[in-house]
Amino acid sequence: MKVPRPMLWISSRFLASRAIPRCALVSACWLASTWAHATLPIQHWTQPSGARVFLVESHAIPMVDVQIDLDAGSRRDPAAKAGLASVMAGQMASGTRAHPQGQGPYAQVMDENQIGEAWADLGASFGASASADRLSFSLRSLSYPDLLDKAVALAARQMAHPAFPPAIWTRDRERMIAAIGESLTKPGTQVQHRFAAAVYGTHPYGQRAMPETLARIDTADLQQLHAQSLRACRAAVSVVGALTRAQTDALVQRLLALWPDSAQCQALPEVAEVAPLAQAQNLTLPFDSAQAHVLIGQPGYKRNDPDFFALLVGNHILGGGGFVSRLTEQVREKRGLSYSVYSGFSPGLHAGAFVVGLQTRPDQAAQAVNVARQVVQDFVREGPTEAELKAAQSNLVGGFALRIDSNRKLLDNVANIAWNRLPLNYLNTWTAQIERVSVADVRRAMARVLQPERMVTVVVGAQP
Repeated sequence: MKVPRPMLWISSRFLASRAIPRCALVSACWLASTWAHATLPIQHWTQPSGARVFLVESHAIPMVDVQIDLDAGSRRDPAAKAGLASVMAGQMASGTRAHPQGQGPYAQVMDENQIGEAWADLGASFGASASADRLSFSLRSLSYPDLLDKAVALAARQMAHPAFPPAIWTRDRERMIAAIGESLTKPGTQVQHRFAAAVYGTHPYGQRAMPETLARIDTADLQQLHAQSLRACRAAVSVVGALTRAQTDALVQRLLALWPDSAQCQALPEVAEVAPLAQAQNLTLPFDSAQAHVLIGQPGYKRNDPDFFALLVGNHILGGGGFVSRLTEQVREKRGLSYSVYSGFSPGLHAGAFVVGLQTRPDQAAQAVNVARQVVQDFVREGPTEAELKAAQSNLVGGFALRIDSNRKLLDNVANIAWNRLPLNYLNTWTAQIERVSVADVRRAMARVLQPERMVTVVVGAQP
């Protein structure tokens, strides 16, 4: 239940006075086309508060993107209140309390409409979201000092002093419960819920916000989670844009200035690992649907797995490469059982799921499942051919530039490096790491991680 990132609003009031020069836009396009071949120096330092800062200077256009990540994602939600982290993140836009010291340009109480209007006037955006592992804040603003200073002040207030008005949460909760109830009438939602429960068991990765869990959440829960989460000593702050190191250091200090004192930063409780599956499970649920929805999979691997690149290349060949994958060839091209079939890993702080997904006619579901399972089994046992490996490496390396062709995408990559504590030269060595993978590497890694004989298969909508 991830909260969408707001779009950057540019008001006509300052478009007239702050028009970005055409040459700057041309420079930005040139920069995007050369990023794949140039060194991307990531500057890193730790502030006295303990906040870890990661910066890529990009002066082609006057823009700054910031992402702040904290270990306060949904994996820490109480099972009875699944969805709490996402709800708390979403409600932070509902209003702010008065500044305790009455300082700054946004010191007054602000409701959700006033907050929205303030961001629109600045031509900037701020958002909060929660994934399985992280609570994230994102800020985007033009880097002109008068605008950026106000954007930082407003973001700092919204992070530190959310009001969590009970009436707003009551209103939004009813909407969310209705939306979830409606989604549960769809086979796609049913198959995802059953699959997550079967693969993850009692691990928090398998928890889903449901009407009954949302009904248990009140504003006191939001306030408590907020008070526990904001600690600068746990923050990974990623910045991409037209700022120097000194300017960035000052910006981050202002963003976190209102957070609670983190002089005593206690370690968070450990979260258990995802348990491996003991045996295969086959779940078939009747559903009146034109298409049967199929998911096959198991727990995969953690993001810090040393075989990350071998598994990335291997999955690209198996089912992550679109129309050139083995699954597509066998399930779609040769047998016409599905228009689309895919496979993927979702590594995180814990072992995210490996999944094969497809839709097919209900009367063909059994055949499609058998073919998909056989493809996975053969690939795990035999690995790829040399031709498949070379094609996958060429495709991945050739598409690398698209991964970093904007400030936003580059920020996502820097945040990935910061969060997962990857080497600072990770982006510079990415293509070399892909090219270094061998057939033996893929076969060994896939055989270690995947156990086709113990996978979960969930089919919703198949004919009995």
